[in-house]
Amino acid sequence: MIFGLFGRKRARMAPANALLGRIIDASREPALYLQGGVPDEFEGRFEALTLHLFLVLRRLRDLPAPAADMAQDLIDASFAYLELGFRQGGISDIAVPKRMKKIGRSFYGRLSGYEEALAAQEPGAFEKALKRNIAPGIDAPALARHVDAAASALATRSLDDILSMDPLFPPFADSITT
Repeated sequence: MIFGLFGRKRARMAPANALLGRIIDASREPALYLQGGVPDEFEGRFEALTLHLFLVLRRLRDLPAPAADMAQDLIDASFAYLELGFRQGGISDIAVPKRMKKIGRSFYGRLSGYEEALAAQEPGAFEKALKRNIAPGIDAPALARHVDAAASALATRSLDDILSMDPLFPPFADSITT
């Protein structure tokens, strides 16, 4: 009986895990690091992942049910992925919860900061948020154009489209040439 419960959860999480995989792929696009200036280290990869998750979560928020459930499953899958990364990186079992708590605060702080910057509708507000969160030396205008292009691509997509779209985001290189 207990194994049946795990099987149902695994089946329910499969779409979220597949979506997360495509988001991770987009956040690891080499151009983000080479041309965009995102630092190629844990913090930079975390910031790139958070930025791409923000875009998908923002779109899911605007879609009807069951998009909210998918958003929660995506967040759960993201934190499971980050926790696994810590454990595989040799972080002790005792230290993992403390690190996850810090990552959680950072993640939700980024989501809130990006949302506030977009809501402000002030020129350069989102670029300032990117520089503050990712690194001062990034190409913030190019990253902001990438975010605009990705948000525009997602804006017309249904939940089914988002779950099946590949690639999920336009290539970063296309964003910096427009």
